[in-house]
Formats: sequence, structure tokens, C-alpha cells
Amino acid sequence: MATSSSGLRYIKRFFQIFFLYLYNALFNKIPFNFLRIFIAGFFMEIGKGTFIGFNVKILNDKGRSQIKIGDNCSVNPDVLLDGREGQIVIKDNVDIARGSWIFTLEHDPHDDFHVTRSGDVCIESHVWVASRATILPGVTIGEGCVIACGAVVTKDMPAMSMVGGVPAKVIGQRRSNLKYTIKYDPLFNV
Repeated sequence: MATSSSGLRYIKRFFQIFFLYLYNALFNKIPFNFLRIFIAGFFMEIGKGTFIGFNVKILNDKGRSQIKIGDNCSVNPDVLLDGREGQIVIKDNVDIARGSWIFTLEHDPHDDFHVTRSGDVCIESHVWVASRATILPGVTIGEGCVIACGAVVTKDMPAMSMVGGVPAKVIGQRRSNLKYTIKYDPLFNV
């Protein structure tokens, strides 16, 4: 019996990973958001009014709750969401621009055996992550924060700050009452 149940678990896991592969290789290129959202919903929790762009890569074979995206968010094309170990939580009205990467897993450069280390990533409401930004494991980005193009965020960032650089540091303060709701749902987006 034990061999039979472990064999079934193996087969189930194989198909879960294969379906994720199909999503990343084919389905994330579907030109219609409502279809991409439907299929991506098998791999992450997605709030109402959220846009998932063309070619968004999902790394997550641990279950939907590993990556959670709130309401009225925009995850633009070519974003990478790495939920392999830690959890990614993106709150409401977050705008993640093209080509940004969010990691929950990395290698320890000081370890003799190249071991991995992981950490959760939390992005609070009304955050704007500009193009080509990279967010590393274990980071919390405060409400209303703006991450500049190309920034590499290696530590927590305070609310309403504007950050940039490698590694990212506070370079200014955002002056906004954050009254907006993101509503982005183009018919075609590539």
C-alpha cells in the first residue's frame, strides 16, 4: 500500500509541475488577460480587478497560497514571481512594471557548499515597482513605496519612500495621498 500511495503522489506532483511548465512555456503567452488569469489561478491567489501580463513567469510548485496578489494590481509583462520556498504577498493597488523580478530563494555566497536561503517577500498596498527592479528574499516594502528602475532591494524599505540603486537605498519621499485604484485591463498586451 505504501508504495502505491507514494507512486500516486509522485504522479500527481509530476503533473502539477508539468502543468506549471506548460503555463510558463505556452499559456502565459495567451493574449487575453481573462484566460491568463484563469490558468494562473491554479498556481497563485489573484484578487479582483488584477491584471497579469503577457509572459509573467511563475515559479511555484508548493500550492496557490505561496503567491498571493491582492485586488486591482498590475503585474506587467516579463515579471518573474519566484515562490519556490518563501511566500510572496502583494497587497492591493500594486503596480509591478515590465521585467521586474521577485525572489524568495537565493544562494548563500559565504557558504562552502553553496546552500540556499529563503525568505518571504511582502509588498504593501500602493507600491510602484518600476521596470527591471529586483526584490530579494526576506524583504518587506512599505505602503506607498516607489522602487526605481533597475533597483536591487536587499532589505526592508519604509512606507512612502522612494528608493533606488544597487543595493537600493532611500533617495526621497513620496508625496501622495494614495487615493487611486489601479484599473488596467487592455484587450491585448504583449
